[in-house]
Amino acid sequence: MHETQWFLIVGGIFVAMGIASSMVERLPCSTAMFYLAAGFALGPAGVGLLALSLPHDAGMLRLLTQVALLVSLFATGLRLRVPVLDPLWGLPLRLGFLAMIVTVPLLTLAGVGILQLGWGPSLLLAALLAPTDPVLAHDVQVRHSSDLDRVRFALSGEGGLNDGVALPFVLAGLALCPSARADAQHVFSADFLGMTAWGIAGAIAVGALLSWTTTHAVAWLRTRRVQTIGLEGFFALGLIELSYGAAQLLHTFGFLAVFAAGVAMRRAEHRASGARSPLAAIGTVDPGDIEATAAHPKKAHAYMAESVLGFTIELERIAGMATMMIIGNVLSTLPLPLFTWSSAAFIVALFVLVRPLAVEASLIGSQASQAQRRLMSWFGIRGIGSFYYLAYALESGPRADVLPLVPFALAVVTASVVMHGISATPLMNWYQRLRGVAR
Repeated sequence: MHETQWFLIVGGIFVAMGIASSMVERLPCSTAMFYLAAGFALGPAGVGLLALSLPHDAGMLRLLTQVALLVSLFATGLRLRVPVLDPLWGLPLRLGFLAMIVTVPLLTLAGVGILQLGWGPSLLLAALLAPTDPVLAHDVQVRHSSDLDRVRFALSGEGGLNDGVALPFVLAGLALCPSARADAQHVFSADFLGMTAWGIAGAIAVGALLSWTTTHAVAWLRTRRVQTIGLEGFFALGLIELSYGAAQLLHTFGFLAVFAAGVAMRRAEHRASGARSPLAAIGTVDPGDIEATAAHPKKAHAYMAESVLGFTIELERIAGMATMMIIGNVLSTLPLPLFTWSSAAFIVALFVLVRPLAVEASLIGSQASQAQRRLMSWFGIRGIGSFYYLAYALESGPRADVLPLVPFALAVVTASVVMHGISATPLMNWYQRLRGVAR
């Protein structure tokens, strides 16, 4: 009976969200909020069918969240259809690197002052919460490959970059925890800085090179030999896994490599299609002769990129649903209260002070308007990336120091899912009206 119940519940959720998705998009909420509530309802506080907990299930939850992140990062990179030297890339680079460098120390100070944590655990908490996650709010991410809006592009690119860049900060926080066995002096050494620089540069190079090579090889086989047509899903998953595995093997940041692989595939398509949009390059597709489009020299790259994007977007939605239900279920098994006065003050400090200061500091001299800066300052969404690094810290770090951080980290993620989910639709509608007036 237990297995039958699971089939009914999971199937019901899939069907319900498939039917109600267009309606939810018009409401001041996000699907992540429904998934979070569904996961909580499945836990001990609800029907009691599932009881996932931290740290007991940290290893399994880390792996599941890792898979979801890899798919999301690749799909995000594939959406960003801009030449690598285009000035528009300056915004996500500023937010992904500079804003994080500002966010981590400010949030560390908030952890020490508000939560009364030690410097090591406070730095670790700041590092866990530094990555942003635009995937959880559909309204603020790039909608399609031709979407060049500054706010959407900046927030999507930031989420793709800082999920990987957060790793050295997490490692530094773990090393500085009182119970850590690692040498804390290593954090301040030239070797650690060199490892970080190689991790970033090497990951981008590995992901871009693998993607460029395999994309052009498949396109060549299709246009010259009329082979390897179809199974874009296999190609997408294989490229994601190859990029991540090669990056890990070379001691670089795997998440960043997967994001770079998505960007490189889109760049290959952009160069082949030129000024035309991907859909214009593909043109009309004959359902009875898909091979004619897939193997056409002027259409092959666009058809492959859009097919892979469609596949990964569906996977991204399923992965997002699964991970948010997992987080909701973990919330139902927490032995400590989720929201306290201190955690509420910490959340306010992050959303109202730290994030706006980090964004304003990183965007000094940029062409972003004041309205765009305000939106970027508000939509520093925390979610799947933060949960992944929390599970990673529990699995590989000193649990005695990491366990007290669990309620604080989950409180921030929950508050972000609710507050940003409610505000995304009305704020982005306001922004669209503002852009219309400006035109």
